Amino acid sequence: MATPRWFLRARAEAVVASVVTVLPHEIPPLLSAAATFFFILSAYFVVLPLRDEGAISLGLDTLPGLFAGSLLLTVLAAPVASLAFSLPSIPKPRALILIHRFFSISLVAFFVLWFASTPRQSQSISQSSEDGSSKHAGWENHTWFYIVVRISLFLWVALLNLITISSTWARVIDVMDSESGSRLFGFIGAGATLGQLFGSLFAASMAWLGPFMLLFSSLLMELAAVSSKGICIDDSQGSVELSPAGAEEIQNTEADDEMSSLVASPKSPLQSHKASPDIFVMFEGFWLILRSPYLIYISLFLWLSAVISSFFYFQKVTIIATTISSPAARRRTFALINGFIAVFILAGQLTLTGHILTVAGVTAAICASPFVAASNMVVLAVWPTWIAVAITETIRKAITYVLTRPGRELLFTVVSLDEKYKAKVCIDVIVQRLGDATAAGIYSLLFSRLEKKATIVTLFALPAVALAVFFSRLSLQIAAGDT
Repeated sequence: MATPRWFLRARAEAVVASVVTVLPHEIPPLLSAAATFFFILSAYFVVLPLRDEGAISLGLDTLPGLFAGSLLLTVLAAPVASLAFSLPSIPKPRALILIHRFFSISLVAFFVLWFASTPRQSQSISQSSEDGSSKHAGWENHTWFYIVVRISLFLWVALLNLITISSTWARVIDVMDSESGSRLFGFIGAGATLGQLFGSLFAASMAWLGPFMLLFSSLLMELAAVSSKGICIDDSQGSVELSPAGAEEIQNTEADDEMSSLVASPKSPLQSHKASPDIFVMFEGFWLILRSPYLIYISLFLWLSAVISSFFYFQKVTIIATTISSPAARRRTFALINGFIAVFILAGQLTLTGHILTVAGVTAAICASPFVAASNMVVLAVWPTWIAVAITETIRKAITYVLTRPGRELLFTVVSLDEKYKAKVCIDVIVQRLGDATAAGIYSLLFSRLEKKATIVTLFALPAVALAVFFSRLSLQIAAGDT
């Protein structure tokens, strides 16, 4: 006799099978992986507006330094993520659960520290959500405890994003081979996009909760730990053991913004015989890049793209901080923008990406993002309001993830096996992060020299847009000559 649980499972499997080509034994790990990424991205985007608001409270001059610090921590933590996930004394499934649970507990600790460091926070949630206009932002207006907690949370959220996503992708790649991955990674990525959408909408509708968002984010990370238990496969099907180095590819320029915020399907290094430790892979990748004009042009294009993206992040935060006085309203605005972005990216990925790449080609896809970025810079210079930020940021991110990022991945289909694995890891982890750090330094210098006029500062990134288009076309010409 069929039980309700069996019936629900059968219905779920039928629905999944109607959406993606999947074998029966692949459905449980597929659903578990998608659910894990859903909860991870939900947790990240629930707490992201609070993190950005905390950074604003320290003063806009602090943002480039915080951003550069989070990027430095990301680069340093990349090998640590692989080490933590590959300790021989701990089984990989258990290690993944412990990683997620560790970050879940850490968010509870930050909740306690946030309350302890905020004056009068315990008296009234509503009062604290409206106190602290950006006019009073700055280190001199806060205690050292307050400053340390806000800086630590900013850096910690970036670290959470790196390690949880990298470790989960590493486990997914262990379970799925290259053939199943090509069929199922898109479905898993859709779970991540839905997580961004849910987390952003929840943060927008419940912005008045303030630091209590940390507790909800902690709960979501615990649910990610529980869901990750199902990322396994029947021993009879076998699996391929891989290094998590290949998962570094999903770390996005905006560190995001940083960050990123969306999980891209990784290129599995299944074809490589044995992965080297991440740090050695990066060094080998660096030399491969220097020996290849094609990879140099790709690196320059992605480095400039990172510079442009970082300029937009600083401009977005600056405009919102100066046009919206209420911390709760700022958190709500950040969350709404993230939600709009997720809706358009999901719709575009499902309906437009394949068609546009087929009809317009890779050249149009690669060059679309820089052209849109140039247009957005002019719009924000003329109309520096939070509404303009929401519109331009949504358009830019949608174009980037629907067209430019898929087109970018196609650039690596014509390189050698070593270049696909080693050089790409170096580009994704080091080159783009250098772009972010470069933008942070330039923006900080110009912001102080130009009397803190964010709209004028961002116009200085227009030459980077032109250069990005130039190097993308050079790389495409070399690729066309090789094929």
